[in-house]
Amino acid sequence: MGLLEDVQGHVSQYMSQLTTPSQIGVVAATGLFLIVFLNVLNQVLFRNRNEPPVVFHWFPLIGSTITYGMDPPRFFKENRAKYGDIFTFILLGKKTTVYLGTTGNDFILNGKVKDVCAEDIYTVLTTPVFGKDVVYDCPNSKLMEQKKFMKIALTTTAFQSYVPIIADEVTSYFKRCPDFKGKSGIVNIPKNMAEITIFTASHSLQGSEVRSKFDESLASLYHDLDMGFTPINFMLHWAPLPWNKRRDHAQRTISKVYMDTIKERRAAGKTDSQDLMWHLMNASYKNGVKVPDHEIAHMLIALLMAGQHSSSSTSSWMMLRLASRPDIMEALYREQVEALGADLPPLKYEDLAKLPLNQAIVKETLRLHAPIHSIMRAVKSPMPVPGTKYVIPTSHTLLSASGVTATDPEYFPEPDLWEPTRWAKDSSLAPKSLRSEADEEKIDYGYGLVSKGGHSPYLPFGAGRHRCIGEQFANVQLQTITAVIVRLYKFRNVDGSNNIIGTDYASLFSRPIEPANIFWETRE
Repeated sequence: MGLLEDVQGHVSQYMSQLTTPSQIGVVAATGLFLIVFLNVLNQVLFRNRNEPPVVFHWFPLIGSTITYGMDPPRFFKENRAKYGDIFTFILLGKKTTVYLGTTGNDFILNGKVKDVCAEDIYTVLTTPVFGKDVVYDCPNSKLMEQKKFMKIALTTTAFQSYVPIIADEVTSYFKRCPDFKGKSGIVNIPKNMAEITIFTASHSLQGSEVRSKFDESLASLYHDLDMGFTPINFMLHWAPLPWNKRRDHAQRTISKVYMDTIKERRAAGKTDSQDLMWHLMNASYKNGVKVPDHEIAHMLIALLMAGQHSSSSTSSWMMLRLASRPDIMEALYREQVEALGADLPPLKYEDLAKLPLNQAIVKETLRLHAPIHSIMRAVKSPMPVPGTKYVIPTSHTLLSASGVTATDPEYFPEPDLWEPTRWAKDSSLAPKSLRSEADEEKIDYGYGLVSKGGHSPYLPFGAGRHRCIGEQFANVQLQTITAVIVRLYKFRNVDGSNNIIGTDYASLFSRPIEPANIFWETRE
């Protein structure tokens, strides 16, 4: 007891000699040390053996948030090497359990509604961007009905009409774009690809009347909407931050464009349109309630946004990859000449099937540059993991990272190499154990048969009930854009190298770090 009193006396004497700010600093440092010490002690001594191992971290609330956010794919692979396919990390104070590999993809993405929920995770991000009463701001059953409404714009007949529209939009864009004046130049290509994807999608999916109201300024509004998906908005979606103010302004502005168009059509008694807006204006839910105008506007925003961030990013990566491999760009041009004729007639939907390398460019780019690196689900009931002793509790969030299997040497030889020819059947780099779409189990969640696809190592469009319904449109759009650009230009890296720029993970959607400059020159 005397020793303790002696220590306390020395501490009191030391503290009395310090100024008030210094005393506060010592107390704060001591408090921080205790927090870190207890957090480490808890990880070392009190691990729950029925839950996956937790990634070591110093600070309880920050956890692995920073290292994960800097480079998610690297974070997943490094911790897979340490802990195996299943591990938990702390993300903004929340225990987040990652399950990698094809089994993990299926466990999470094909989880039952009673077990996993996307709405609880994403509504704080999507509702301010898309608007009320659509996508994750409504019950899952209603979302499935909304997906069914959208499918009218995603048929083969529709695609046949889209290809000439997309091709014309791309050609006219380059004719008027100041970045492509003259015979050659240097351009920050992601900006242009973002504009091209929004113009081609709005015209093809929503008709010429809606497209006529889109210009470069409206395209920038869609960029402002996209930035509403920044990860910090999981916690601060409500805060009056600069990007949130721009997000809300963009949402109101674009919604008004659609709402005004709907009112104009009703006032004019226009019934000759057969586009998606017209279809939604005449649609009703199963309970007989007609789709309200604000839901029509918000669904139209969601349809464009659902593809805009991923197609914009993917098309940018495609152009950057072609600039790093001019030989592939020339092979694409020769493919068109040989398959379609030296005069290169206007593109048709049927032509795309004759261009396997053009298709492979999209596949290979999506393999290496998955637009969404993390897919999350809230856990609604305790979930035993088959073949293990683990049970995932409802206090955890589940995370699927299907991009990890797409770069796994078990399935893809030389996985870090961008090589579109690997998708040819006789290629030495051909994917292993990759089932065809026809072999995948099909299921109807309420909007038509889709492939469950969870056991595939290649899932650029997700799997299960939330698999992207715009998958086929994205392929048609990206293939058409690439085919037209190849006809018009030759690309190379500014420094003549084969290097590729790094990835920006500031948003939930991976994109090239800007400026991402390439050198272009027109074809003779």
